[in-house]
Amino acid sequence: MRMNIREIIEEKMFLALLIKTLQCWCNTIKQHTITEKPNKKMELTLTEEDAAHWVYRGEGAANIVLSYTGSSPYYIGKVMRIRKSPRKESALQGVRNTLALTPHERLIWKDAHELISSSDKEIAGQLYVDHVMKPLLGSKYVDAGTHILVTKEFLETVEKNVLSQRPASRVDDSRVDTQCDFGLLMSDHSIFPHGIVTRIIALDSAGNQESIPSISVEIKPKCGFLPLSTFISEGTAIKKRVTRFEMHQALKLQRGEISQQSVYDPLDLYSGSKERIHKAVKDLFTTPQNNFRVFLNGSLILGGLGGGAKSTDACIAKVLEDELHSVIQADDGQCTENLFTLVTEAVHKSGVLDKLVEVQKLDSIDVEGVIHAYYDSTSQQCKVCRELSEEQAKKYTSLHSVSLDESLRIVKDYLIAATAKDCSLMLCFRPRQEKESGSTYNSIYLESTKQAFDYKVHFIDLDLKRLSKVEDYYELDKKIVSCYKQMIKTDNGRNEDAN
Repeated sequence: MRMNIREIIEEKMFLALLIKTLQCWCNTIKQHTITEKPNKKMELTLTEEDAAHWVYRGEGAANIVLSYTGSSPYYIGKVMRIRKSPRKESALQGVRNTLALTPHERLIWKDAHELISSSDKEIAGQLYVDHVMKPLLGSKYVDAGTHILVTKEFLETVEKNVLSQRPASRVDDSRVDTQCDFGLLMSDHSIFPHGIVTRIIALDSAGNQESIPSISVEIKPKCGFLPLSTFISEGTAIKKRVTRFEMHQALKLQRGEISQQSVYDPLDLYSGSKERIHKAVKDLFTTPQNNFRVFLNGSLILGGLGGGAKSTDACIAKVLEDELHSVIQADDGQCTENLFTLVTEAVHKSGVLDKLVEVQKLDSIDVEGVIHAYYDSTSQQCKVCRELSEEQAKKYTSLHSVSLDESLRIVKDYLIAATAKDCSLMLCFRPRQEKESGSTYNSIYLESTKQAFDYKVHFIDLDLKRLSKVEDYYELDKKIVSCYKQMIKTDNGRNEDAN
């Protein structure tokens, strides 16, 4: 009987200790809520107090990118994408998107089971990168990221903090979506892993420790081939001779989106020729727009934050040259040229653009062919054929005769190719130390400065393209070609008048 009482007392003591322990855990959880997200990773929740450590890095059409400046080991060397919402739809922001994909999109992506089971479009975007783009481009070059919970107060504070840094045009169009309760956390590919805190340490001439700086270049390569599709009409056949990038420049200039046309030719960058790659990099530098940016230790030193940048004049070039001295040990006026060489060598040596253009070429019949498969796959009457004569429509009979599965495949491949045509390439470099050995990174030797550089390459901005945008892409294609042809006609007329 005494033993039973002792056991009861011990049991009560154990339960009291267990309750006290659970109370401590609960207090910790109140400070940093932990939950399991769809990607099966345990995440911390960022609250209003954390917002001060996340600063504006840049933005695209759908997201704002923040970089971390605090001291938490979990976030050092990370960036986070947070979703934007259109201002004109602000009244609808309280209504959450319950379906990430439409019924027709679920048919398109039926082979990607994780993707079609997603309940939110942001989560679907991350799963798309992980399960569709990563296998195509290579896991070595793609970081799908993980989701992290954020509070509404965190997003509201971020919105206030970054407002003055955002381009005016972006502010007018969109704001932070404060109804979205998570962000996408990814490695900061403008620096080497783990950021400044654990970067390789060297000794200076006095024996003191010093950090190794890094330089990175972000490029939007754009489409790297000329289409040859038989479905391209006679009126738009110029697409087979002139790159989409060059033609689109004319439309952007007409709309006032750029002040000067770029002479960059994507075919140079994809050519495999070092001379042509070097020319492409230099042309991008001359007119960066939103296609070329340079970072020093993760901080932007050339290019625009959230929009296009003006052409590089002598003053901008001088600032870049001075900044590069901390990384490239060249004579005055030669650092920038050596950076071009580094980028050229990395693009050529890595072969990543060969992978990219292969994915881009999944668009094998051009949007002029895809639009017909789009209407069939969404069970709509073809609006294009409806505007054509019976004789003209015969050209597309074969597309309307294929099975539903084939129509879905054509559209799916086109959307994947659209992602590949619109993504960015991040190339990061850091000087390799003389006594350093066993580096896991590939290297480039810069003969002119007698320096070896570690380098790494990643694809970023691999966004899921929505099925509903196919009609928009088709209409934009027509506008681009029409504007370019009109520009050529006008220029020819001026030349004739001058003669």
